[in-house]
Amino acid sequence: MNAPIASLTANWNYPTAVKAGPGRIRELPQHCRDMGMKRPLLVTDPGLAPLPIVTGAVQACRDAGLDCGLFSGIKGNPTGRNVEDGVAAYQAGRHDGVIAFGGGSALDAAKAIALMVGQSRPLWDFEDIGDNYLRVNVQGMAPVIAVPTTAGTGSEVGRASVITDDEAHVKRIIFHARMLPALVILDAELTTALPARLTAATGMDALSHNLEALCSPFHHPMATGIGMEGSRLVHQYLRRAVEDGQDIEARHQMLVASSMGATAFQKGLGAMHALAHPLGALYDAHHGMLNAILMPYVLKANESVISDTMTRLARYLDLPKPGFGAVLDWVLALRESIGIPHTLAAIHIPEAAVGVVGALAVQDGSSATNPIPFTAQEYDRILGHAISGTL
Repeated sequence: MNAPIASLTANWNYPTAVKAGPGRIRELPQHCRDMGMKRPLLVTDPGLAPLPIVTGAVQACRDAGLDCGLFSGIKGNPTGRNVEDGVAAYQAGRHDGVIAFGGGSALDAAKAIALMVGQSRPLWDFEDIGDNYLRVNVQGMAPVIAVPTTAGTGSEVGRASVITDDEAHVKRIIFHARMLPALVILDAELTTALPARLTAATGMDALSHNLEALCSPFHHPMATGIGMEGSRLVHQYLRRAVEDGQDIEARHQMLVASSMGATAFQKGLGAMHALAHPLGALYDAHHGMLNAILMPYVLKANESVISDTMTRLARYLDLPKPGFGAVLDWVLALRESIGIPHTLAAIHIPEAAVGVVGALAVQDGSSATNPIPFTAQEYDRILGHAISGTL
């Protein structure tokens, strides 16, 4: 039977210019000049700010005649106040562009700062609800060059930022298509100092993006293909990157898998992120670690409608006895081999979260593209299993 014409109709968007390869951070000053930046503001987190990868990038820009500033007032889960402080630093230094440098938190904050430097409305007016994005003064936005130092969020190729609203204790997604950085530098040499535990957690975050994109019910065949290949790269290279942080090939391929995941998830995310977002906001837990722990519990909850997709993925990964069970076993074995805990209790998420987080998960934007429209009670049940370790 031929498919209905309506089911073949979709809108597709794809990401930006990417300069990939070890050592390509040396091109940063030239890329700034090419984009018309004379006074860029490099935005990073306080842990990276004193390290040679950041100080070297700032000095290289200055040596090239650019008046490069530095802002690092960002929490692990960036807040609206962090964004406000970054905007103040941008304006005080009379900057004309942003270099987003670091992990997902730094990249998200930097993109939100670049958005907000030219706006008269408050940040939350641009939350990804309805047509809020139409409120943006596009001409006021600053250009962005993104330089990821972790292989996880893929924020460098994303059109949104996840920012914590401290007053409401929720994470909000700030969106505009022009938040997509104009240029990305993927340099694996910048990721070699990432500790094994963070390499594991961020790598599983990249996998969560690829997997949830595959499971989303929306029709986007290019995103589906990217999600498949991104998952394969994680399968082949994450363990290597965790075991040997100096493995440049593994580090490079994980950066690619991360960017692929964020490219694929314009098809949608799902219950992993719908739960991880409120858990991160309430307990200030690492986003990648939350997704890594939640992953098998969410897959199991979605099993009835994703079995065919997981069978195709199992075949693509060349897993034995392809089927849903093969993918679940692979995820469990991969997590164990790289030191991911089996339960949320292991990272101090209390049982008291059950009964609170489910309602927040339903309200999270990621829940809209989960293959099953879970209720708050069903989300709480999944959360309870993830706390206790019941699969």
